[in-house]
Parts: sequence; structure tokens; C-alpha cells
Amino acid sequence: MELHDVWFVLIAVLWIGYFFLEGFDFGVGVLTKLLARDRAEKRVLINTIGPVWDGNEVWLLTAGGATFAAFPEWYATLFSGFYLPLLIILVCLIIRGVAFEYRAKRPEESWQRNWEQAIFWTSLVPAFLWGVAFGNIVRGVKIDADMEYVGNLWDLLNPYALLGGLVTLTLFTFHGAVFAALKTVGDIRVRARSLALVLGLVTAVLALAFLIWTQADKGDVWSLSAMVVAVVALVGAIGAIRIGREGWSFALSGVTIAAAVAMLFLTLFPNVMPSTLNPEWSLTVTNASSSPYTLKIMTWCAALATPLVLLYQSWTYWVFRKRIGTQHIAEAAH
Repeated sequence: MELHDVWFVLIAVLWIGYFFLEGFDFGVGVLTKLLARDRAEKRVLINTIGPVWDGNEVWLLTAGGATFAAFPEWYATLFSGFYLPLLIILVCLIIRGVAFEYRAKRPEESWQRNWEQAIFWTSLVPAFLWGVAFGNIVRGVKIDADMEYVGNLWDLLNPYALLGGLVTLTLFTFHGAVFAALKTVGDIRVRARSLALVLGLVTAVLALAFLIWTQADKGDVWSLSAMVVAVVALVGAIGAIRIGREGWSFALSGVTIAAAVAMLFLTLFPNVMPSTLNPEWSLTVTNASSSPYTLKIMTWCAALATPLVLLYQSWTYWVFRKRIGTQHIAEAAH
């Protein structure tokens, strides 16, 4: 296997890690409006992800940096062609981080309510737009012979990509509801399980339609295998949350995300961005990659740094593993 193939796989793994971790992170943000009944319950939900949300975003930074270094042509075409949606995602992530940090800086209810609104919208919008972006990457976009995107914003808002956005939004919200049930106690835990069951059924319908469409259009036997794993894991996650096994449900919803993202990358390879104008103008792992020397240096750096990052994040989740409820929220805290 060539180094550019290795880095295609590694970038896929980074996106899987990001969507697995930031997926429930986004989902909990959406649930602050869908699940929480009062201010105390909103604070409970925010506190479930408070210690980990910033660490989850490290995976996005690493995926973007790895793409820039390993596949500069892919990075350039992607970020120039998808400039507006990616800018919206970036702005949302910035505001979201500020909202988590500044929400409790002042005691006024209006101040905190406004930041809670920001958390909701800046969780919902990226959860949808990531699906739209990856839908277009897999479907293909208008790339010319100079490896430049020559379409417009409306070309990105096609039915396949919009369905992909709905899938990521519902899947992440389901993932977040399962996480909320896993991390809370009391009435909010019971309602999180009930809501997760409903969200899981909606997700199953949308995801099945999207995955079948993907498989019929670009799939092979490997992508079909990943699709089967994703569907079986999603059904298992729904069944597990129905009988109150939150841990199993969370693990299986994570497998669903991992298998679905793997399927998208399997349908892409050896392309990284197909051209709908001419297949010969598509960006591939060969014509979009950096030099072998650059990839070799990156491989050594990744081999040294990745285990440290994984150990640190694992330790963080272990330290903050306990469940919380409204009884743990001090009434006068702000």
C-alpha cells in the first residue's frame, strides 16, 4: 500500500473519530431545546459535555490539518468550492465555544438564555451542514481540468446532499440522546431514553434511504459490507435503548456512525473529490497528494503523537464518567 493510500485511510479514521465524538456533542446541544424542560435540565445537559466538547473538536482540527498536508489539492479545491458552508460551520463552532465558556459568566437569566439559544443553533446547523458537505464530496461536484470547483452554491443544495444533511442531523441527535441517557439520572434520563427511541426510528428511515442511494450509485462489495454493519448496528442501538441498556446503545450508535462514514470513504476511493464534468478531471489519492517525503515525515509524526492524544482523551472521559442530575446543580450557581 502506497503512503497516499495510507493517509486516505488515516483521514477517514480521523473523520470517524470526529463524528463519533462531536456527533453526540452536537446532539446534546440540540437536545437543550428538545429535551430539557427548564433551566436546571439545560444545565445538566450542558454539563454532560462541558468537560469534553473542546477535546472532541481536536479531531476536526487534525483531520483538516492532515488533509492540508497530505492532500493539498483536495484541501484547496474543497475549501474554495465549499467556502460558504464551511465558513458557516467555522463561525458556528467559534460561537458555540464562546457560548459554553461565557454562558455562566453573568447571573442574569436573559444573558444565559441567549447563550443557550446559541448552543442550540450552533449545534444544529453544523450537524446538518456536515452531511450536506460529505454528500457532495461523495456525489461529485463540478471540477474542471485545473482542479478548480466551477459550480455555485445552489449546485451543492441537491437532493442527495440535503438528504445526507438530514441523516447526520438526526443520527447525531439520536447519538446525543443516548449519551444523555447514559450520563444522567432521574426523570431526564427516562425522557432521554424515550426521545432516543423516537429519534432512532426516524434516523433509521432516513439513513436507510441515503445508504441505499449511495450504494446503488457508487457502491461495491466493500461499501455494501459497511452499509450492512451500519444498518445492523443502528437497529441494535434502537433495540438496546428500548430495554434501557444505554451503554450498549451508545456503543452501537457509535458503530453506526463509524460504518456509515467508512462506507462513504469506500465509495470515494481512489477518488477524493469526483468531477461531474469529466471523470478524468477528478481528484484522486494520486494526483492530489503531497510528495512521498512529506507523507513519510507525517507518518512518523502521527505514529508518535496519536497514542498520546488517545491516552489523554481516554483519561478525560474516565475522570468525568459519573452520571449527573438536577440534584447536582446548585440553585445559586451561575
